[in-house]
Amino acid sequence: MIPEIQNTIAKLTNFAALDIAELLEIGTIKTYKPTAYFLRAGQVPAKFGFVISGLFRYVYMSEEGKEFTKVFMPEKSFISSYSAMISKKPSYFFIESLEPSEVLVIAYEDWEKLRRTNPKWNLLLVKLLEKGYAVKEKREREFLLLDSETRYKIFLEEYPDLEKRVRQFMIASYLGITPVALSRIRKKING
Repeated sequence: MIPEIQNTIAKLTNFAALDIAELLEIGTIKTYKPTAYFLRAGQVPAKFGFVISGLFRYVYMSEEGKEFTKVFMPEKSFISSYSAMISKKPSYFFIESLEPSEVLVIAYEDWEKLRRTNPKWNLLLVKLLEKGYAVKEKREREFLLLDSETRYKIFLEEYPDLEKRVRQFMIASYLGITPVALSRIRKKING
């Protein structure tokens, strides 16, 4: 499990294993069962995590109980409601485990101490924020300019094995369509 973390951080930052050990020392490995929450909407987050194995999704829930999947976060992803964490405000979304998952959990307070002690960790933060911003910008563009069939095809390209790992209603909510519309699109594409 440690090599996944080291490889992911090294690819983003070129940090050596010794540097990465600083981050691992402040983290704790925790397991999550399917449907367990890493974070609930309304909570003020005080931690973030690195998904070692498993799968999570960020999901908004309307007052009527309708779900809107913001993003899927598979292995080698960092999970957080970062804007809520830094502003010390409640998160607007849930971070839900979809499979048995293992996560390196890091307390925000410990992360801040590490960054103050060794400012080079700011590079990892910048890289993660850049990556997150690029994903957000791309997703917004797709929702504004592309039809649902094209969005589904992009989903299949970006997450080639995810369709087997998540329920169809979650994919539909990620695409911003109904499960019935997704079924029609899948039937059309698959012949």
